[in-house]
Amino acid sequence: MRKAGRPDIPQGMDEFWPLFGLRLAFRDVVLRPMRESDLPHLAAVLPDDVGHDPRLALFGSQSFAENERRLFCQGYWKSLGAWDPASWVLHFVVSWRGEDVGVQTLEGENFPALRTVDSASWLVREARGRGVGVAMRTAMLQFAFGELGAVAAITSATVANAASLGVSRRVGYRENGVSRIVDTGGDVVELQHFRLTAAEWPGAGTTVTGFPPCRPWFGLGG
Repeated sequence: MRKAGRPDIPQGMDEFWPLFGLRLAFRDVVLRPMRESDLPHLAAVLPDDVGHDPRLALFGSQSFAENERRLFCQGYWKSLGAWDPASWVLHFVVSWRGEDVGVQTLEGENFPALRTVDSASWLVREARGRGVGVAMRTAMLQFAFGELGAVAAITSATVANAASLGVSRRVGYRENGVSRIVDTGGDVVELQHFRLTAAEWPGAGTTVTGFPPCRPWFGLGG
């Protein structure tokens, strides 16, 4: 794990990309938008059970781990290059007790109209089973329902991913059906879907800083 810290923001960059100044804090967990300088460390500690979109191509010249790291980096670059207030993906670095231990992703498709967010996340093995997963998801949901004004949050995980399913249930998501997909290895797996509405969310004491200049990035106006 790497010591957490705010990477230096080049002079003037926060003027046209204020998202880098956004911070979400819940208990001893802090979420900050990922920067390119975070990629080497995060790619190096990427767990082998994270998985990726099975529709993405794997290179025969790369090992499984190399493919996963490449796709992780490509996903970050794509999220920045394709950002639009109506369709966005925001990757947060998760810091716990001063260490960078994972990623919490939040995304919105046609968000100004649908007001629905989706999410995904991963943690290094050393940080699992310590309440970090619940804390990072809680911070993300409070930001979504609070600052962003989302009306619903959805998520999903394979039925074999007991840890992820447990976190979803613990923070209040309700089961919302099962679907089947073909994974990277060609196997058919089942996905458990979940949904949580703003009306069901009890609220949580998350501290959010740096959000006002980011409002237009989410289609919320200045």
